Amino acid sequence: MTLTIGTSGKYTEDFERFSVQQASAEPASLTTLRRRAFASFADAGFPTRKNEEWRFTPVTQIVETPFRPSHPGAKARDADRSFLYGDLGGDLLVFVDGYFDPALSTIRPGAQSPRVGNLAAILGSDPGAVAGKLGAFAPIEGWAFSSLNTAFFGDGACVVIPRNLVSKAPIQILYLSTGGEHPVASYPRTLVVAERGSQSTIVETYASSSGELYFTNAVTEFFVGENALVDHYKVTREGAQAQHVSTTQIEIERSGQFRSHNITLGGALVRNDINAHLGGEGIECTLNGLYMARDKQIVDNHTFIDHSMPNCQSHEIYKGILADRSRGVFNGKILVRPDAQKTDAKQTNKTLLLSKDALIDTKPQLEIFADDVRCTHGATVGQADEEAIFYLRSRGIGEADARSLMTYAFASDIISRISIEAIREKLDTALFTEGALQGIR
Repeated sequence: MTLTIGTSGKYTEDFERFSVQQASAEPASLTTLRRRAFASFADAGFPTRKNEEWRFTPVTQIVETPFRPSHPGAKARDADRSFLYGDLGGDLLVFVDGYFDPALSTIRPGAQSPRVGNLAAILGSDPGAVAGKLGAFAPIEGWAFSSLNTAFFGDGACVVIPRNLVSKAPIQILYLSTGGEHPVASYPRTLVVAERGSQSTIVETYASSSGELYFTNAVTEFFVGENALVDHYKVTREGAQAQHVSTTQIEIERSGQFRSHNITLGGALVRNDINAHLGGEGIECTLNGLYMARDKQIVDNHTFIDHSMPNCQSHEIYKGILADRSRGVFNGKILVRPDAQKTDAKQTNKTLLLSKDALIDTKPQLEIFADDVRCTHGATVGQADEEAIFYLRSRGIGEADARSLMTYAFASDIISRISIEAIREKLDTALFTEGALQGIR
């Protein structure tokens, strides 16, 4: 079976085969959802630059490359194990080309532990465990890539944090892509349900040691119950030619807290859509991000925070470092609906350009339909502070090292907010080996 990326009509035969294959292993409601998602994709097709939300992000290579669908049984490379953060004390779920690899995973069962597993197994044995949550939040109509994932995902991670459980150890979810002789497309799916009063930390990593072309189309859904707290880390360290598109949908109930740390260091094209719906009073939502690009990489971060109820707070800071001929896009939208009085929302985007050929398109947006709010947003774009570099050079530090130190200081503001030491240290190292700092030390 060859899945050819091009016009949506080329998918029809493959979808029919895939949906028939899946129908015997999943509830009828999911089969219906898949068909609705595929119909939406077939109707709209892939976005073009005429679409305002994709105006600066070309998906030509995704559209024109004859990707083959991934399948179970692919093996990770030895180098891929380097993307693990060591034993953080919690569960570890590893997926290779979108499918669960039990040999690389570690699940610690227990009465006082989160319920952790892979979706394919859960849908086959206990579909009621994800009923009403899987597919309930991720957008379909008008969202080509999210629709395509919903239609074609074969496996993924499922995490349920039971009511009032404080899960102290981080849960790691690692999605590895192998690349190969023929370009492969994978559709990782993640569902995290944090029930009322629970606390948890989720570490979601997408990575590969492959330098070949492949396509990762990921969807992650979060349900944060009343008074629940979720810390989420998403780290993207894809291969040099990788095409990575992800949609993260966050639904938060009354007095819930959600904190996101989104770090992008690798991939030829990376598009992150992060949508948070604040559906109750007293919610706190934090979106932090750091994106670094060099060569001709493109990194696009689209965030949307929807304030629909009163007395909620959202805080957002995204920083970008662009070198060589790389390009960054930041589109951050905050919507304050009429009932969302007493909203406190802050958004900041800062971009450091290390080259005259690097380019950033930044678009902070505020739409406010309530009158008793405090909302601010701003964007700054600039190069390294030459006076500070001169000061460092006057103290005997070479120019390249001085610029590297200034750039690292700019990035470390986000990295320092990561509370897990093993992740913070690994990303510190990656800043110089995979990110835009390489070559200017």
